[in-house]
Amino acid sequence: MTDMDLKNKLDSERIDAEIEAIVRRSGSSFFWAMRRLPEQKRRAMYAIYAFCRVVDDIADEPGEIDDKRAALALWRGEIERLYGEQPRHMITKALLGPVEQYGLVKDDFRAIIDGMQTDAEESVRISSMAELELYCDRVASAVGRLSVRVFGVADALGIKLAFAQGQALQLTNILRDVKEDATRNRLYIPRDLLISHDIDADEITHVLKNPAFANVCELLSHIAERRYAEARSLLKQCQRDQVRPAVMMMEVYSQILAKLMHRGWRDLSKPVRLSKIEKAWTAIRFGIF
Repeated sequence: MTDMDLKNKLDSERIDAEIEAIVRRSGSSFFWAMRRLPEQKRRAMYAIYAFCRVVDDIADEPGEIDDKRAALALWRGEIERLYGEQPRHMITKALLGPVEQYGLVKDDFRAIIDGMQTDAEESVRISSMAELELYCDRVASAVGRLSVRVFGVADALGIKLAFAQGQALQLTNILRDVKEDATRNRLYIPRDLLISHDIDADEITHVLKNPAFANVCELLSHIAERRYAEARSLLKQCQRDQVRPAVMMMEVYSQILAKLMHRGWRDLSKPVRLSKIEKAWTAIRFGIF
């Protein structure tokens, strides 16, 4: 082994260790499910997760809007460099191999950044169900499309799975976090849906206090339920070992949706989450074994 080969090997090992540390620090319930993947797939999924984590942090952490836009613009440039085989950032260096090996699509990375751009703005309003579907596609289904390529799911099946599961997961997130999002001037419930229920859609506090808002949330929860059913049907067509992290993620979030529907939509201040025991049992049942 030449000195250059040794240096490259050590650099690669350092990057892999730092990427794994990012995933560990996130506290994600899915770390152990990803960890069960074969080594190359595991490294690819860690790198994808780390990318999603860093751009999501840009959107969610406190800061000036112009700074956030600039940071996301830098990541757009870094994705271009990734596909020009000249990445500079540690995360995109870690993605270089998976892009080539698994055929990861540039537009999916771009879509994720577009979704984070929406979240980074000073206020968020969604005008229609079509716009909501597009937002869910960017922040969730695009991640799924990258993931199923790593898992080895056939393209036609993988795209359908990424769509159904991504829509289900993100709708669950939106319904779970609606009150918290409101405090950040974010409202992901579509304006056309609110208006169809005679809700004044201009002021978030009025939206959440309107008695008809519960009916809107219930409607969206049923849409999410249908997407979970579609995803389960599609997952049955995959090899279970291939998609273990996807199965675990779906089961965790579908339990959250079930808890939300049981709680109801009249008192949004009552938090809904899985206990550590529930998460551990889900990890054991669907992620580890």
